[in-house]
Amino acid sequence: MTSLPTPFLSIVIPVHNEENRLPARLERLVEFLQAQKYSSEVLLVENGSSDHTLELAESYARRFPWVRVFQERQRGKGLAVKRGMLEALGEYRFMCDVDFSMPVAEINRFLPPVLVDCDIAIASREAPGAVRYGEPAYRHLIGRFYNLFIRLLALPGLHDTQCGFKCFRRAVAEDIFRCQTLSGWSFDVEVLFVARRRGYRILELPVPWYFDPESKVHVFRDSAHMAMDIFIIRLNQLRDLYSADHEVRA
Repeated sequence: MTSLPTPFLSIVIPVHNEENRLPARLERLVEFLQAQKYSSEVLLVENGSSDHTLELAESYARRFPWVRVFQERQRGKGLAVKRGMLEALGEYRFMCDVDFSMPVAEINRFLPPVLVDCDIAIASREAPGAVRYGEPAYRHLIGRFYNLFIRLLALPGLHDTQCGFKCFRRAVAEDIFRCQTLSGWSFDVEVLFVARRRGYRILELPVPWYFDPESKVHVFRDSAHMAMDIFIIRLNQLRDLYSADHEVRA
């Protein structure tokens, strides 16, 4: 079997019931990637949709050979991102949400030669220079309380772990995502926690961020679940599930 060429960048996008938003957002991404000098691939991981998301994704894969589609029948953003990160081929692996609340051109700021000397770059709405547009005050307030909880119990010093844009070097992604146990919204806290334990360098990049009223996050319900996940992460640590020789199998 002929092996696929190694792209410079893999972009992993989990998609669940996105038939309305996917076409316009994906066209914008395709236009951006076609204008770049580096090679790339896009991995769309369909995640338990009940609409025509899978069919739409597959139509793009037929148009563009560097778009690949995977299906995870079980719902869970974390499950979909883990699948995409471990299926990816790129030297750099970038995860993002389909809403693209950060302008697509910002992707290059997460990559060499613009960015060097870090293992993981995460978008931050709180780092100096970041700007939020259109976010309701109550959502921002709840987000800051949740982040305080994360800093106290899991990731001191990181001020925005939940912005959906993160980039990993190939070896780092393959190392830490194999240890991921959480399938829901808190998966990125878990993978960053594992990364910290293994000594990887994490950098927060300030970004312009635009609130999307169609966001799939239910701020009150999901924040409660995510808070419980922090305790699960600490329990997993005590159970030694994040050791270098441990891999969670789906």
